[in-house]
Amino acid sequence: MDQREEYVELTDEQLVARYQSGDQAVLNYICEKYKPLVLKTSKKYFLVGGENDDLIQEGMIGLFGAIGDYDTSSEVTFFHFAQLCIDRQMIKAIEAGNRKKHSPLNAYVSLYNDEVGDFDEPAFTSDDPAELIIEAEENMDLIERLKSALSSMEKKVFELYMQDLDYKEIAQRLNKSEKSIDNTLTRIKQKAKNI
Repeated sequence: MDQREEYVELTDEQLVARYQSGDQAVLNYICEKYKPLVLKTSKKYFLVGGENDDLIQEGMIGLFGAIGDYDTSSEVTFFHFAQLCIDRQMIKAIEAGNRKKHSPLNAYVSLYNDEVGDFDEPAFTSDDPAELIIEAEENMDLIERLKSALSSMEKKVFELYMQDLDYKEIAQRLNKSEKSIDNTLTRIKQKAKNI
């Protein structure tokens, strides 16, 4: 009986236990066995500015993490644990992609520090000094245009939203209704689109 035939006889939990005990050869078998789950999961999501292959790669990273982290004494099956880890890894990649999509807005300024006239230190995407100067000028222009377009309330909501707070948390912090926050964010998005 070759090793692959031996692996077929084992449960997923036994396969993972063997890997965690030092059987490196079983890793390829587990990855091949779970690749269809990764492919299926990747079809549920869309990565802004990325390819489906990027999501598949993230899913495989999630699977690899699941193989290493699974507690073999757990009552949860490895399949369900792996599914959760794959999903989480893909969602993390999508969230990171969405933050990059908004990077001109989230990386550069704290919009309501304007009472004292100072800004957070900007983050730049280039090491070239000429490009840094151009980026800095463009970012300051964007900041000024956004500041002049947003009301005081909109600036506060926008700042909290860019800190990854959800509608409910923003509403609680500002003592407003969730509907009010939703309406404010809709106005902000429309203004940002116009700018």
